[in-house]
Amino acid sequence: MPSDYFDESLAARYERFEFDFPERTLAGRTVVLAGGSGGLGAATAILLAREGARLVLGYRSNRERAEALASAARAAGSPAVELVAGDLNTVETREALLTAAGPSLEALVAFSGDPARGADEQTLRASLEANYLGPVLLARAAAERLRDAETPGSIVLFSSMQGGYPFEGSTAYASAKAALTQAALVLAKEVGGRPNIRVNVVAPGATMAGMAQTSLRSGKYDPFVASGVIPRFGRAEDIARTVRFLIEPDSYVTGQVLTADGGMTLRRDQR
Repeated sequence: MPSDYFDESLAARYERFEFDFPERTLAGRTVVLAGGSGGLGAATAILLAREGARLVLGYRSNRERAEALASAARAAGSPAVELVAGDLNTVETREALLTAAGPSLEALVAFSGDPARGADEQTLRASLEANYLGPVLLARAAAERLRDAETPGSIVLFSSMQGGYPFEGSTAYASAKAALTQAALVLAKEVGGRPNIRVNVVAPGATMAGMAQTSLRSGKYDPFVASGVIPRFGRAEDIARTVRFLIEPDSYVTGQVLTADGGMTLRRDQR
């Protein structure tokens, strides 16, 4: 029995080497960047602005930096940039981010987190709130809005290479990021189908922006470069391009964890 879904016209185009690679597919689309004023979020904001995306930038407290980034994003080509201040662990902030996006919400990226160094009870609890609870609740709320509006969309949550691989001394941070990763995959399964709502995870490695800067400055990860385990430290642009790939409209990727660490977790035993 022939397929009800096989597209003969598309197959014929492929035989003629006619492929569709549209450009600037995010132009005019609304993307929420929670924690978007940080190092990785800023790079992503500028990349998306250059494509003409409308941005909602969430930040916790540094208004001056957020306003400077908003100005840079407008100069880069964004038709609109709105700032939303607040702690992602509060329902008011989560609602404010989604309300600012309005009915045109098509993508959410949650960069928010905390390095959570230590393993005492207070640090463990704080890490779960910052690195798991706030981002996951925001992702679920965004998925619900997209589903209610019957709008295809994309959600990207940020974990870490430490969320999938055991690094000494990272109990508080890594455990919360591992929980976030699992929650994202569960959500991807729950909201899959129609409309096409996709949920993915980015897990950065030692990157020259964001929370890893302190560790990189201290020389903690120098042996990985010196021994050739990784060719260099990661750059903010590496992560921005990864996010851009995952929020591509009509993408075919969901329920995946993309570890952008230069191969550190693959070869770290070789240092």
